[in-house]
Amino acid sequence: MIGVFYVQNTQFREWTDKTIFRKEVKQDNLATIELKEGENPIVYAFNQTIGVLNKNEFSLYNNTGKEEKTVTLEITNPLFDSENRYLAIGENKGKKLYLMEDKDIAWEKTIEGEISQVHVNKNGYVAVAITGTIHKTVIAMYDPHGEELFNIYVSFNRVGDIAISSDNKYLAIAEIDTSGTMIESNIKIVSIDKAKTDPDNYIVNTYTGEKNELVTNIKYQTKNQLVCLYPDKITRITMDEKVETLSENQTKKITFQAIELNDHIVTVEEKSSGLFTADSIVTITNTENKNTTTYAADSVTKEIYTNHDIIALNLGTEIEFINTSGWLVKRYLAKQEITQITMSGNLAGIIYRDRIEIVNL
Repeated sequence: MIGVFYVQNTQFREWTDKTIFRKEVKQDNLATIELKEGENPIVYAFNQTIGVLNKNEFSLYNNTGKEEKTVTLEITNPLFDSENRYLAIGENKGKKLYLMEDKDIAWEKTIEGEISQVHVNKNGYVAVAITGTIHKTVIAMYDPHGEELFNIYVSFNRVGDIAISSDNKYLAIAEIDTSGTMIESNIKIVSIDKAKTDPDNYIVNTYTGEKNELVTNIKYQTKNQLVCLYPDKITRITMDEKVETLSENQTKKITFQAIELNDHIVTVEEKSSGLFTADSIVTITNTENKNTTTYAADSVTKEIYTNHDIIALNLGTEIEFINTSGWLVKRYLAKQEITQITMSGNLAGIIYRDRIEIVNL
């Protein structure tokens, strides 16, 4: 009975979340990582760790703010990507590439050309997009031990994004053709096994988007379905080669949308709630069964962050962390405007000039 009342009564749920479940936390009352003013380090959360990169030193902190390890990286302008216990780090427009497993460097490489993108899957397979060679882009693929598996050469189109399936069988490449009067996006599915042994027949399928459609992000989810993000819609490509639309935004004021979640996508719609006020309506869609859940925040969302099963709504001086079931996980209240957040599926770091405040999710 209490559970039903919690679900149906908003005021009771707000009171319970705050007083019983302690979901509301405030600035200056959390574990922190101290930063030296003026150094402007780069902060990135992954797995259960917050990493702080400053002058080639990557310091790793746990969820209580305790420093556990420092590793040396020859990187100053990093590209990060993480999944499970793996973290890939590449020097943006540079040559150094690292894979970390938990808190240790698994391997490092020096790349010929300039790194423009890095991607890692949950098993530690790494794909890196490289420019500055005789080809427009080269996609290099590595196994978890750092062995190069193959190179794919993209001679004419720009690479928008890359993704590796969780079973290590497929590499998806989103290519963008700007040579004509209208942009054209193509998504190529590569068999990783074939690319290692048969460089002329590794493409399993190619999907051509409609004219003037720009694909901005792709991600493999459950059952090797590939979710594709466009400015005005989200689609998925299934293993039986069907292309289905999961969300269309032409008739709504969609301010944010994201696909970097476990088997879900999310859109945020701004809806007027008064003469000078607006709410944020968050729609969370399960990409496998297409069931939707909604969550309402009574402010305009400034920015969203997504990771695994968590969606963070930056509402200015407040962050609401919700899960893909549409329930509030934590609410963070600040005394000032929040401008920088880093988040994994387990914790978030609220970054200020002199410290990082840690919110455990």
